[in-house]
Amino acid sequence: MKKALFFILLSIISLQAQEMTPPNQSSIEVGDKLIIGKPSAKEYQHIHFPKTNFIMKKGGIANYKALAGSDVTVTKIDKDQDGNTKITLKRTNGKKFFNAVAIVNANFEKALEEKEILLSN
Repeated sequence: MKKALFFILLSIISLQAQEMTPPNQSSIEVGDKLIIGKPSAKEYQHIHFPKTNFIMKKGGIANYKALAGSDVTVTKIDKDQDGNTKITLKRTNGKKFFNAVAIVNANFEKALEEKEILLSN
């Protein structure tokens, strides 16, 4: 009897612990400020910058190392068919990325997971 009561009590406690998950810290809204982190490879994998030849044709310099630490603002949020959050970013200071591109798109969850995008406090 004691074992059954202990098992039931343990089950109830474990169910209560599962219900008390922390709030979703990765929720994002238009106007939120983010910081661009270091690329997870040679180039950013989840922030979709144009190809290097396009940047050069527009008169820019494709220096990915200079982007690390840049402040950006979320201007648009969309959900794709797979349930991923696609966000549109622009620089907070009004300058263009690489002096060529005003806005870029990113996969929010994957970029956050790979630390290509960091949440600012």
